[in-house]
Amino acid sequence: MEYKDYYVILGVDRKASPDEIKLAYRKLARKYHPDVSKEANAEEKFKTVQEAYEVLKDPEKRTAYDQLGSQWQAGQEFRPPPHWQENARYTREDVGGFGGENAEGFSDFFANLFGGGFQQEGRRGGSAGFKQRGADQRANITISLSDAFNGVARTLQLQVPEIDPKGRIEYHTRTLKVTIPPGAEEGQQLRLAGQGSPGLGGAPAGDLYLEITIEPHPHFSLQGKDIYLTLPVTPWEAALGTNINIPTLGGRVGLKVAPDSQSGQKLRLKGRGMPGKPHAGDQYVILQVKVPPAKTSAAKEIYQKMAEVMPFNPREGW
Repeated sequence: MEYKDYYVILGVDRKASPDEIKLAYRKLARKYHPDVSKEANAEEKFKTVQEAYEVLKDPEKRTAYDQLGSQWQAGQEFRPPPHWQENARYTREDVGGFGGENAEGFSDFFANLFGGGFQQEGRRGGSAGFKQRGADQRANITISLSDAFNGVARTLQLQVPEIDPKGRIEYHTRTLKVTIPPGAEEGQQLRLAGQGSPGLGGAPAGDLYLEITIEPHPHFSLQGKDIYLTLPVTPWEAALGTNINIPTLGGRVGLKVAPDSQSGQKLRLKGRGMPGKPHAGDQYVILQVKVPPAKTSAAKEIYQKMAEVMPFNPREGW
């Protein structure tokens, strides 16, 4: 089934007002009316214009159509979302302005979106109102690494587009309180049920998906649920061994650096990473030996003495 871009068919912008839509329709209807038009395939084009106007003139149908989004191009293969047609159907009377005979000429695209065809009102004992589940919405929330570790409550303000009863697009500010649990991950999506776009005709609202972005930390880096920390040590701390109080996201802990440690060596603190199930991540400490500069003659003498007492070639075997 091909996707039909009703805005392109009428030659109007997606934010066009009802008056602009009506004016465009009347112009095209006169151009393609089968009784007067000499255009090739005038009758088919006339029905296509009618179909586009039928949807865009009606605020509810237009809102439902817009919820599909603008990611499709005219003529592309299209399938409605799985939840699209749970309860939506129209009678011939619902599709007013063109008469039942013309309405039956509408495309499969229209039929699939708005009820799979038309039914006589009496067959179901009453007119069925249009119902459509609200569209899902997505937003991004940025938190610190500390907030991701401990969990945090945030208040969000979102700009939500809605179409008013006159078919005009308006933006409303919604305020939501969100609790992010401990152990949140980069790129994780939190689903807030029923917090998306409102449904039509009494149908349920869509959901809101919040994608988490974690700000870079000046000392820690995050890989999955593991935390990495680069720890600068002096040459004598690495050579002789030492105990150092180091930071973790859960507080400072003691770390034993063994004698003869080398730059780049990785030490593991089990369970000191991000909280999670079935178990928490770990914190890895990467040693970085920092050599003090020889800025004074006394410092240079010490380095010279080290070279004499501890001859060492780190490039041996090259």
